[in-house]
Amino acid sequence: MGVHNGASNVAINGAPSSPRATKVGKVSVLPLVFLIFYEVSGGPFGVEDTVHAAGPLLALIGFLVFPFIWSIPEALITAEMGTMFPEDGGYVIWVSSALGEYWGFQIGWMKWLSGAIDNALYPIMFLGYLKLAIPAISGGLPRVAATLGLTAMLTYMNYRGLTIVGWAAVLLGVLSLLPFGVMGLVAIPKLRPKRWLVVDLHNVDWNLFLNTLFWNLNYWDSISTLTGEMDNPKKTLPKALFYALIVVVSGYFFPLLIGTGSKTLDRDLWTDRDLWTDRGRWTDQYFSDVAKLVGGGWLTVWVQVAAAMATVGMFVAEMSGDSFQLLGMAERGMLPAFFAKRSRYGTPLVGILFSASGVILLSWLRFEEIMAAENFLYCFGMILEFISFVRLRIKYPAASRPFKIPVGTVGSIILCILPTILIGAVLAFSSRKVAITSLVAVVIGLVMQPCLKHVEKKKWLKFSENSDLPDPLCGAAHENTETLVQ
Repeated sequence: MGVHNGASNVAINGAPSSPRATKVGKVSVLPLVFLIFYEVSGGPFGVEDTVHAAGPLLALIGFLVFPFIWSIPEALITAEMGTMFPEDGGYVIWVSSALGEYWGFQIGWMKWLSGAIDNALYPIMFLGYLKLAIPAISGGLPRVAATLGLTAMLTYMNYRGLTIVGWAAVLLGVLSLLPFGVMGLVAIPKLRPKRWLVVDLHNVDWNLFLNTLFWNLNYWDSISTLTGEMDNPKKTLPKALFYALIVVVSGYFFPLLIGTGSKTLDRDLWTDRDLWTDRGRWTDQYFSDVAKLVGGGWLTVWVQVAAAMATVGMFVAEMSGDSFQLLGMAERGMLPAFFAKRSRYGTPLVGILFSASGVILLSWLRFEEIMAAENFLYCFGMILEFISFVRLRIKYPAASRPFKIPVGTVGSIILCILPTILIGAVLAFSSRKVAITSLVAVVIGLVMQPCLKHVEKKKWLKFSENSDLPDPLCGAAHENTETLVQ
């Protein structure tokens, strides 16, 4: 995915890449692979809407082509920038270094809100599967209590340590993907290749199709907020992104190949309105039907259990990224100092509680609204990332980059062109309701940062910057240590 230039992953003065307590173990490659897997994907649950929107052929092509347009460029940029700035906060630090603290705060706000909106979905999804076995939690007070209880339990797992979350993600990931490997083997006699070629270009829901692809294949940069917690990030981060890319794309394409090839297409069957009723359409029932067709009841139950476990993995991975992002922002003085407080397990205590509160407050949203709103906010954040990536390449060509994409300035710009066009398409197809709501959220962030600066100036809350953090731009090209946008 790129080349290493051999630069050391420390500050100029020899400070370590993270001020984190050394007694807490750091995360190695394998847990990182599955943390990325769950931050980006979580398995094939959710791809069905691409078939419902565009048919099997376009869905299969989409999951093969889209990674080259979006996933690979985003993963490459994450590898370069994440190893250049090896600290918690990730993309917030990249944008701050290129465009100034104001815009760094904006991407932090948009990405955190996008993640909180995304994470609000997972406890509800889990209960959607659980209610098949326990109908009492289908609604009312029992459902509310179950949602709160599940959120509290998974939040506690994040509190206990990132190492625990990482290895839990490995276990959940293997158990979530294993039934699809078995399904692929037993489905071979029932596969009919002509079913993969079904397409109707006059009846494509492009909004649903693009948003579903984007939702399933973005968030590669989320792992960057955990860079300060990694064991030797200049090597582990690029490796983990490379392996995770293979796992994610394979985990989508092959189950989709099995599902569309083993059962006659009825596009209406690729949604399960009964499962979500008032919460919109969460599409998971079709893979259960395929499992029953090719393997019987035992495989159906296995797939449903795998779907439930996937939601748990997505929740804990997303919360880890969101909470460490807040910690990284506090260490840079963008948020009050209490956000930088760590528990005895090395985890960001206040950030975890803050993210959990966001999940609970946003859990009333419908699935389609969650997907479209988080995509809209995420797009704005990615525009800032692409600009920062190119500007840092131009202004600081000699800065330490332990992992560097083997292209020059022109190549860096070209790398961002197709993803930017895709961002424009996703934004263009957004509904008016989603656009207005998301723009209001953006405006809140634009106002919030000056308000926090006023609070800091009045000393109503304590803000402090960690002096041990590395500065990879110190002494770089043009001897320019100021931000590129004042």
